[in-house]
Amino acid sequence: MAVEQTLSLNKPDATRRILVCAICQVFEAAGLRIVAQKRLHLTLEQAKAFYAVHASRPFYNDLCSYMASGPIVAMVLQGEGAIAKNRDVMGATNPANAAEGTIRKLFAESIEANSVHGSDAPETAVQEIAYFFSGLELVG
Repeated sequence: MAVEQTLSLNKPDATRRILVCAICQVFEAAGLRIVAQKRLHLTLEQAKAFYAVHASRPFYNDLCSYMASGPIVAMVLQGEGAIAKNRDVMGATNPANAAEGTIRKLFAESIEANSVHGSDAPETAVQEIAYFFSGLELVG
């Protein structure tokens, strides 16, 4: 399996409840290295730009408002098969359907406030990482 990088976001519900370190521990225990990390507060416009791929979906406006509602922590995770591994570690979008031990089963409050976001494909990972980080910020 190839070494990959993927974007992970700790969403406002996770930062509000001081879960960033606990979430990072789950990623690291799964063999994913954090090679970049920053805390920021998205504006509504920035959230809309980031989630533009979902603009036609009924949840788009609520998602963007939620993501702009408080600080987030953006991270780049690196490891063998990092994209798939990150998605496995996060668990199902709906925490009620997430497997035991996954981040969303452990920490999510709801489908929207599900604590984390992760890239879903190599192309998406490249775009999402570039949205938050310059190449100089990736310490792999």
